[in-house]
Amino acid sequence: MHTPVAVYLQDAHPIREAMVIAQYAEQRGFAAVWQAESRLVREATVPMASYLAVTERITVGSGVVNNWTRNPALLASTFATLDDLGPGRVILGIGAWWDPLARKVGIQRRRPLQAMRETVEAVRALLNDETVTYHGEFVHLDGVELDYVHQERRPKDVPIYIGATGMKMMELTGEIADGVVLNYLVSPAYNRTAMEHLQIGAERAGRGVDDLDRPQLVVCSLDDDRQRALDAARLLVTQYLGQQPHIMKASGVPQELLDEIGSVLTWPATHEQVVEASRLVPDDIVQMISASGTPDECRAKVDEYIAGGCTCPILYPLGPDVRAMIDAFAPEPTTAKERTS
Repeated sequence: MHTPVAVYLQDAHPIREAMVIAQYAEQRGFAAVWQAESRLVREATVPMASYLAVTERITVGSGVVNNWTRNPALLASTFATLDDLGPGRVILGIGAWWDPLARKVGIQRRRPLQAMRETVEAVRALLNDETVTYHGEFVHLDGVELDYVHQERRPKDVPIYIGATGMKMMELTGEIADGVVLNYLVSPAYNRTAMEHLQIGAERAGRGVDDLDRPQLVVCSLDDDRQRALDAARLLVTQYLGQQPHIMKASGVPQELLDEIGSVLTWPATHEQVVEASRLVPDDIVQMISASGTPDECRAKVDEYIAGGCTCPILYPLGPDVRAMIDAFAPEPTTAKERTS
């Protein structure tokens, strides 16, 4: 059986162009399109709605919204609304956000595991069309329900996936979530540890790791010119080395390199700073944590993530030709019309 594949969109393309990419991914047999909301660039749910409006079958997920800036009742009503647009085609991907971004906007990410548990439990109950009273440390709901006026009352088929990086969050995900969104810019070796901790959590709920869907974000810099592909990925790798070192550390990037990059980059980093710092990042680090190079090299790297437990690679395209990446991984052959459209 062919492993399903998905595409990840951030803010590199105008939304109308991203809508066309979502349509093309659906035509080529991709299983899903995921929209980012990791930085203060593009909110996720507006483009998600646009993808649902112009497609018929493809699943649309948030990769990922955070559990701090939206009240659980608003989260539930937002994703219930998206389900009205594409019934059964929406995934709520939610994560614990990250510093320094959260701290810079006044969010203190205190006890993130407890906060995530409360959010997931409350949102799931609301989406299940329950009247919810919940008095937790972070979530406080008093007889709250999704207050439909004209539409049919029904449970919403919106699975909840947690975007987990640390192993404690991985265990919580295994216990309470429908799936995990495994992070990008990690090595395939990281996946083996992640699977062990997902299993620990899953056993608490009387199930196994194979009961969870496990899509994974994978940076994909694909070009027939191998060095050009590596150089394109190097800039993004450098940015994350400096701005999200917790991800890099979890993947085994040497602390010395993280410290060196961190001394060059501020937040938010200027393009000039990223270019300067990228000179410190060797090819082997780029290749360790991304699928970069020729089409064959990219496919081989993605296969490593799948072998490590990923059930659906979510390909983050770098470079100008997103269709070339989609074509390289598409389970469906192209038609003459698609090649010329």
